[in-house]
Amino acid sequence: MWRRIGFDGNVGAARAAAALFLLAGVLAVLGMAQPHSRPRDLLVVAVADFGIAAAAWWVPWQGLHPRATVALAVAGLAVLAFSTWAFGGTASGTGPFFVLLFAWVGLHHPPWIAYALTPLTATAYVAPLVATHQAPEVVGSAVVFVPVVTAVAVLIAGRVRQWREARAEVAAAERWRASLMLTLAHDVRSPLTAVQGALELLDEDAGLPPERRARLTAAALRQVARIARLASGLLDVGRVEDGVLRLDLRPVPVRAAAQDAVSLTPQADAVIDVDPDLTVTADPDRLEQMLVNLIGNAVRHGAAPICVSSAATDGSTLSITVRDHGRGVPEASVGGLFSRYGGNGTANSVGLGLWIVRELARAHGGDLTYEPADPGACFVITLPRQATAQPKG
Repeated sequence: MWRRIGFDGNVGAARAAAALFLLAGVLAVLGMAQPHSRPRDLLVVAVADFGIAAAAWWVPWQGLHPRATVALAVAGLAVLAFSTWAFGGTASGTGPFFVLLFAWVGLHHPPWIAYALTPLTATAYVAPLVATHQAPEVVGSAVVFVPVVTAVAVLIAGRVRQWREARAEVAAAERWRASLMLTLAHDVRSPLTAVQGALELLDEDAGLPPERRARLTAAALRQVARIARLASGLLDVGRVEDGVLRLDLRPVPVRAAAQDAVSLTPQADAVIDVDPDLTVTADPDRLEQMLVNLIGNAVRHGAAPICVSSAATDGSTLSITVRDHGRGVPEASVGGLFSRYGGNGTANSVGLGLWIVRELARAHGGDLTYEPADPGACFVITLPRQATAQPKG
């Protein structure tokens, strides 16, 4: 997550640091007017703070390494060390600024940065106390103070990470919903157009031959069934998320299921290499949904020929493989391939992507995996030969 912040995160961190050091500089200037103050030392502190603030504001951080702004924290620790020494080893005045500096570190950097700065922080805090001959108990306060400021940064960094992850998840969900609406608009409109055309022909031409009438009726019914599957797919999302998906398990001929899935996938140039006698205990509708999704995914993102094969991997499991001969999945995308919003939406899958296929396979007691092919991509559904999931009540 922190790596994904990128160079743009430098700008926000630098702006916040500029405001922090500007405040410190203004307070140093105001302190010069106080009785018994040390104007010369306060002037040095003010000039240093204003200089760091100017650098934080004007340096083109967006072109630098994402951790470049840590240099501002190092400079701030140097100023705090000088301030503690200049005021005779009195750390009470600089302590709050140590805390503020580490709060800034936690807001804009991962926890390991705070840990990495801990030795330098201990030096910046202890060295002035030793140089000004403070009592051992004062020097020993670093044993409590330094871990506390580090903990402040780590806790803030943890909360910021959670917030960023939550924001990224919400953004992904919104993108997914938008994609889902577009997919639904396409997937529902196409079968409705076919049904409308069939009904208009049946209504307008009463003299259609019985064979032609039967074909039109059958085509319309197939499209209605397609819409029903789309609706079922949407319902499955909620059921999977709630953990209440129930399966109607029965012996299913794998070759017939693959043939049906290919027939329901437009433009699928598929080769089916499955033993006609091979069966698996599964929910036939869910198995069809998984295969339609994978075959459609291969049509959309891969290249022909698309090969559907199946074999018994051992006495208790069976694998169904869908492979295309395209470019395959980029290595950088493999990690998020099965994430909730990471899969590719495909025709007839209502944009649910590979996530729903994997969840349906797991509901059967199996799994979905990806294997790179040469060329192409290969997705493997592994299912138990016998029922391991709870049947529909």
